[in-house]
Amino acid sequence: MDATNKPLDGPGEEYEPDILTLEDEDGHEHMFEVIDAASLGDNRYLAVVPYFENAKDRLAEDAEMLIMRVGEEDGEEYLDIVEDESELQGAGQMFMNRLSEVYNIDLDELEKQFKDE
Repeated sequence: MDATNKPLDGPGEEYEPDILTLEDEDGHEHMFEVIDAASLGDNRYLAVVPYFENAKDRLAEDAEMLIMRVGEEDGEEYLDIVEDESELQGAGQMFMNRLSEVYNIDLDELEKQFKDE
């Protein structure tokens, strides 16, 4: 694993969420949990899901993973949503592979389930 990659907590390890609060164009704040961070090529990415402090809200929410690119301007880091389809595919596959190894997810079986729906 690259030294710039965030280590993933495996099953049975103590868990403490890494929470980001981001402000959208309208000034509304949104909370996200960083589930993984890794580099691919010259870019660094974060995989995040919406975060809710209330357990009931977390269970009710259909957690969709978002992939964000970490950029830098004038020495300051910023996050940008990945919109380019091929970049999104590459980063998404990287995160799926990393998460499947830690949580023993059979990606072929998961893909089959989505095709059957």
